[in-house]
Amino acid sequence: MAFTGNGGRDTILVVDDEQRIIDLARMYLEQDGFRVASATNGTAAKRIILADKPNLVVLDLMLPGMDGLEVCRRVREESDVPIIMLTARNDDIDKIVGLELGADDYLTKPFNPSELVARIRAILRRADRNPPRDEAPPPINIGNLRIDALGRRVEVAGKAVDLRMKEFDLLRTLADSKGIVFSRERLLEVVWGYDFAGETRTVDVHIAHLRHKLRGMDPTIDTIWGVGYKLDDRETA
Repeated sequence: MAFTGNGGRDTILVVDDEQRIIDLARMYLEQDGFRVASATNGTAAKRIILADKPNLVVLDLMLPGMDGLEVCRRVREESDVPIIMLTARNDDIDKIVGLELGADDYLTKPFNPSELVARIRAILRRADRNPPRDEAPPPINIGNLRIDALGRRVEVAGKAVDLRMKEFDLLRTLADSKGIVFSRERLLEVVWGYDFAGETRTVDVHIAHLRHKLRGMDPTIDTIWGVGYKLDDRETA
């Protein structure tokens, strides 16, 4: 189902081949003030996402034809729309692959629809927190790392690095408090906006992505075993 203007309300695209899942999500989301569109296969989902640009996508992993992982991969070539993946599997590999392909979060079926709404709200709140131009903080310069909060740009040794929304927010959070150790739970709260117990594996995967993309960066992102992560506070050359 395609859609037109949303009258000022955020539009959520729910993609699942089970109509009862779509109906359940629609009921809770519409009660919370969202507009809801739906698709039951990956091909239709990709078309709607790229053509109609919903504010967020709830994407089932197991879809007929083009599955959710392939939809995510193809969409990420052209769009940074937030994606929450739904999976009926308990295997962590599916969740990790989804995150590696660019999903922002995931929920395992059966899920609590109230938690789905909460996670959607948290992601959208974070996406809307770009500061106005006249209130933007100055760029952060640490060693060979430069973070432009206003333009949401990152450079390492003068070379631009392409980060997704959550990757940028995670790096900026660590850089704003250089040398401070953040637990995974605290990062979920600050970066993802969760006020409930989330999946800390999400943090680990995003940290791994940052380290890969920021190779050559000085300072480094350090793991504090049994606690969490921090941006290295040692003096850099």
